[in-house]
Amino acid sequence: MNCVDYLLRDNVSSEKLFVLGPKETLSFKLLRERVAKLAQWIKEEFGQGKKIVLISPNSNFFIVSYLAVMKSGNVVVPLNPAIEKEGLDYVIEQGEVTFGFMSHIVVRRLQPDIEIIIDEKKLARIEEELHAANWVVENSFDENSLAQIIYTSGSTALPKGVMLSHKNIKANTSSIIEYLKLTAYDIMEVVLPFFYCYGLSLLHTHLKVRGSIVMNNNFIFLGSVINDLKKYNCTGFAGVPSHFQILLRKSDSFVKSEFPSLKYVTQAGGKLHKVFIEEFGNHFPNVNFFVMYGQTEATARLSYLPPERLDDKLGSLGKGIPGVQLEVVDSEGIPVIPGVVGEIIAKGDNVMLGYFKDAQATQETIKNGWLYTGDLAKVDEDGFIYHAARRKEIIKIGGRRVSPKEIEEVLVSMHGVVDCTIEGVDDAILGEAIKAILVVNTTDHTITADAVKAYCSTKLASYKIPGVIEFNDRVEVNAAGKKVKKKSI
Repeated sequence: MNCVDYLLRDNVSSEKLFVLGPKETLSFKLLRERVAKLAQWIKEEFGQGKKIVLISPNSNFFIVSYLAVMKSGNVVVPLNPAIEKEGLDYVIEQGEVTFGFMSHIVVRRLQPDIEIIIDEKKLARIEEELHAANWVVENSFDENSLAQIIYTSGSTALPKGVMLSHKNIKANTSSIIEYLKLTAYDIMEVVLPFFYCYGLSLLHTHLKVRGSIVMNNNFIFLGSVINDLKKYNCTGFAGVPSHFQILLRKSDSFVKSEFPSLKYVTQAGGKLHKVFIEEFGNHFPNVNFFVMYGQTEATARLSYLPPERLDDKLGSLGKGIPGVQLEVVDSEGIPVIPGVVGEIIAKGDNVMLGYFKDAQATQETIKNGWLYTGDLAKVDEDGFIYHAARRKEIIKIGGRRVSPKEIEEVLVSMHGVVDCTIEGVDDAILGEAIKAILVVNTTDHTITADAVKAYCSTKLASYKIPGVIEFNDRVEVNAAGKKVKKKSI
């Protein structure tokens, strides 16, 4: 089954709104009608199996185009609206792209070298000229066929195109709905972009259960997020670590607000230090906090920690989601014993087909059906997994291996610290030295380099104390809200 047939089944309440918000609304009925018409037009004009780029902020334009491309049997390639011309040219050349849906703002900025570009106005004109189309379900459709390519950001190399099938999307959507227990009454505040797999998972799950979403592309204006949560009676909020850090330590109005409809929040996209999870629980004891872990290569989600286990398993990324098998293994692929560091590997119907036009990277990442994540972790006696670091993040100090996350965990526990980044810098004697970059609350003037070192000396071994301390005025994040770590030269 085509994943769009799975997500937009026919027994839909005719007028219920899927998209809520001050700028745009969209009912399930109208969404289905628009997708059916556009998918038929794409199929008739361009055939099937083509790579079609989609570049737009979260909007009705994105949602309709995204679903229609996959429904038509083509492959959607959602890209960051902030993409640079060089990056777009690379994707276009690699995918032999001749057709794309792009926001007019993106078109004006990039002037892309694509034969046919459809922006918001052109799409509106096309839809006006099209007759209503029947929703046709192709029973013979191969669910293992390619549905989308999501490009992962590359800091030291070209980005990789993660190939996801219709089956991948269906499997991950079903699993997430099961453990979050989502229903048609759920309303999600969406601050995550849809070109990011975490953001897409919100779109998929709420489409499937007939819930609703509120799109907010301006997280920087915290007041608008707070207003959305209240005005639209949002039951859920999803964020990456920086979202929670900023809400908790940069916004007095958030922690002092009440959100009577908010049932749960989810956090993924990197490790959120324990102190922030505890702070959230103290401020909002009636809101379930789901710690989650995943990768684009797994369509989005791999594990979760149930909220009821936060008390005894705080710091863990949990266990595999329904339908996913997780292991922590040594260099020989043998499961490690509790307390020993190994690599997280995963198996399930959500694991990608591979990297687009990169057989070598695919073979290095998928071995005997297992996805090798590159993330290091330990397991405890109960099988709960605790993230250590990525292989490339480990710092070697005089032959000793140091995990940046351990030091970051200590520093963010200092009063007034909003964020901390630990990285290795060249050192003539030790090979590498530890550098800490801190973002502090602007009202706290007591945090100095000496104060940081003194605090660390009470919590850490001497070789783990940062030798270099820098201060930054804001958390450096990418377009998905995930923290960016700049490599030192």
